[in-house]
Amino acid sequence: MTTPPRDVSANLEVFVSDATELEMQIAVAQLPGLTMTEQLTVTVDGTEVEPEEIIDDHGARIHRLDVESGLVVIDYSASIETPADPIPVEVTDHSVYLRQSRYAESDKFFGFAAGQFDSKLPPAELLNQVTAFVEDRLNYIPGASDPIDGAADTLLAGAGVCRDYAHLVVALLRALNIPARLVAVYAPGCDPMDFHAVAEAIIDGEWVVVDATRLAPRQSLVRIATGRDAADTAFLDNHRGSINLNYYKVTATVRGDLPIDTGEDRIRIG
Repeated sequence: MTTPPRDVSANLEVFVSDATELEMQIAVAQLPGLTMTEQLTVTVDGTEVEPEEIIDDHGARIHRLDVESGLVVIDYSASIETPADPIPVEVTDHSVYLRQSRYAESDKFFGFAAGQFDSKLPPAELLNQVTAFVEDRLNYIPGASDPIDGAADTLLAGAGVCRDYAHLVVALLRALNIPARLVAVYAPGCDPMDFHAVAEAIIDGEWVVVDATRLAPRQSLVRIATGRDAADTAFLDNHRGSINLNYYKVTATVRGDLPIDTGEDRIRIG
């Protein structure tokens, strides 16, 4: 499978009314094999500042800065020429990504998953069944969910956005003893265009990407951040003070034809 070159960008305008520490996860994850050019510019009331960069174990890059007050404008763009190598499975993944987490509370799903799925089936078949179940059970409705909703809330509501779909997939897979996690991505072809969230699951010794929304071809995805759930992958966070996100815009395109995703192939994010 050939991954086409991709171009992505994010533009944010944040008003800080009370001194805070801002954290952004909008840059493409820095991983082996990746070839790209990028630019990140951050200004506070028109003056350019240099945020601190922190890189986690999965290549996610947190850009952090202290702001007393004022208007923060963040502009990021990247052109990905060759994809990163897929992230290998670590021995700790089989423990960390089976645990319940804030938004993927798999401990609440043990009984439901046991009644809905046959846990004796191979993991690959269970993955297909869980993906189909979430796709059929939920309606994609922007505004239908609350940012604090977890997978159990989503199942009851029957509606949500991409992070809700991903959380439900992750929670069900963990309840079936399949390690799973959430990945924040740029998603060429996504409509409506936005930061996108998908799930990854360990199948036959490799991380396979799952997107029950089917809003974008998985071949085009660009990894931003990887974690247990959305609490680890938020594109913007603040500590201490008060902020208001005035505006943000995301773009993601491929050069050439958009790949066709039939949903049948195993695909890894590179």
